[in-house]
Amino acid sequence: MANAPLTADDNVIDYLAAHERKGLMRFITCGSVDDGKSTLIGRLLYDSKLLYDDQLAALESDTKKHGTQGEKIDFALLVDGLAAEREQGITIDVAYRFFSTEKRKFIVADTPGHEQYTRNMATGASTADLAIILIDARRGVLTQTRRHSYIASLLGIRHVVVAVNKMDLVGYSEKTFREIESAYRTFAEPLGFQSTAIMPLSALDGDNILTKSSHTPWYNGAALMPYLETVNLSAVDESQPLRMPVQWVNRPDLDFRGFAGTIASGTVRPGDEIVVLPSAKRSKVARIVTMDGDIQEAGADMAVTVTLEDEIDISRGDIICAGNAPAEQTDQFAAHLLWMAEEKLFPGRQYLLKTANRIVPATITELKHKVNVNTLEHMSGKTLELNEVGFCNFNLSQQIAFDPYTENRRTGSFILIDKRTNATVGAGMIDFSLRRAQNVHWQDLDINKTARANAKHQRPCVLWFTGLSGSGKSTVANLVEKRLHDLGRHTYTLDGDNVRHGLNKDLGFTDADRVENIRRVAESAKLMADAGLIVCVSFISPFQSERRMARELLEDGEFIEIYISTPLEVCEQRDVKGLYAKARRGEIKNFTGIDSAYEAPEHAEIDIDTSNVSAADAADAIVSHLQEKGYFKL
Repeated sequence: MANAPLTADDNVIDYLAAHERKGLMRFITCGSVDDGKSTLIGRLLYDSKLLYDDQLAALESDTKKHGTQGEKIDFALLVDGLAAEREQGITIDVAYRFFSTEKRKFIVADTPGHEQYTRNMATGASTADLAIILIDARRGVLTQTRRHSYIASLLGIRHVVVAVNKMDLVGYSEKTFREIESAYRTFAEPLGFQSTAIMPLSALDGDNILTKSSHTPWYNGAALMPYLETVNLSAVDESQPLRMPVQWVNRPDLDFRGFAGTIASGTVRPGDEIVVLPSAKRSKVARIVTMDGDIQEAGADMAVTVTLEDEIDISRGDIICAGNAPAEQTDQFAAHLLWMAEEKLFPGRQYLLKTANRIVPATITELKHKVNVNTLEHMSGKTLELNEVGFCNFNLSQQIAFDPYTENRRTGSFILIDKRTNATVGAGMIDFSLRRAQNVHWQDLDINKTARANAKHQRPCVLWFTGLSGSGKSTVANLVEKRLHDLGRHTYTLDGDNVRHGLNKDLGFTDADRVENIRRVAESAKLMADAGLIVCVSFISPFQSERRMARELLEDGEFIEIYISTPLEVCEQRDVKGLYAKARRGEIKNFTGIDSAYEAPEHAEIDIDTSNVSAADAADAIVSHLQEKGYFKL
């Protein structure tokens, strides 16, 4: 490293101990594309003499091959390591660097500026204490500047440095700087940052990086590095209650049973009373075990194994809490959500929610509003698109333990996962539990589904007919119900057109409305199955995710997917209602098969093509299936 090495007289143990006791700051660089984020980090490392000699040699070599600054060293190459980043001169992925000065240790995350990589920026911001938001002095405050500032605030960052970069390209103009400073402070005032330092920089030339620059005599603030070394970060409140998500149950032999995890907040000592959620079982801590032996106290960010005085059932995903201050539990809450997927968010669609170490099915029941990142105003909307932020209500299949995000970033955050692709599609911050989660409880009834079905001498099920308009779904479903009625079976039919005259009369035909349409119908079908009925559901239901959601609402064997696989050209030739012709003329928008997609079932229980099977034969085949599978009882 370029720093002076230790001499033989130095006490190495004392030196290492002093560095061990130094505080750690995590910070990110963010802002719009090409504002100089990577260059700033490279310059910090270079001027602070925090690079090894081989790194300096590689930087000089890389500058000749990939540099974009003429004869000057291209400091961005220190952190832009991907080939695509060097070819395009942009940051794509988050790059982390550790460095240390005499006063503080740092972990810096260089995050991308392109809007399409906003999710990467959010990833870096999720653990940061401070954000350096760069602004190109030539361009001023941009939309991405505002977006990153809002996301930083949303993710709990309370300290911001606004680096007005490339001041050399505007002649170190104080007027330009003051205009940007005023514009940013006006925008950021509602964001609630605890401290906001705005400073003029030239990352390429080193102005106001380590020391005050003679080019900006009108600037009275600190240079960047001295500011980072001395800014007063609010330390983790040691009075916060204990939260330790269990990552692993450690049972190497019959004599040891420990619970391993990283402490999210608070401290724990042997003898402390704890409560485990969701079971609410209580015990006391017996030991705190580490690789280096037992310790008498553990705090936030420490990975430990605790043993308890009592044998209680604890599993991965449970949370060990302070006995006198347990976390809340809920299955319904309101949260801010940053949408990270190309495919839109649709309320009513089911996702997987991961918080701490627990994964549960979750549905966004309502999008309350979206946030305009330019004005911070609330806007109405039915969907969220890539990089948009919304305030939503969530419903979970089971309760989770949580703290509001403003109180605990670890136990108040979550991600959403697409059930089909396993891709992360959103990141959220829990605001509060919905009151109805505490007020509404499941009422046990003496007469259950089994009793109702037995009285009807049948097994309840839902026959879910799906296919294009004109495929014959309603015709076949109607014949099936007639056959069942003749056999003395108790049935009901939910038809797509009929339901839109009542239950779903308020819904249109956008993708978002189609999702809500199917959600309501699926819940209605579930209630009818609970009444012991055989339910025929005839809907286009174009999306696999909603049909999967309907299946998962029911017990095994109760959902029978019937794909009426009549080809589009046959359906269009029939065009009984004249809808295809109108769609072709552009008179109907979002028509399935024309300008809205239909996702065919991959594993339907029954597949019928009515272009070569009559409706009567199709109905007979479906009734025979029910008989063979034992849905009829004597």
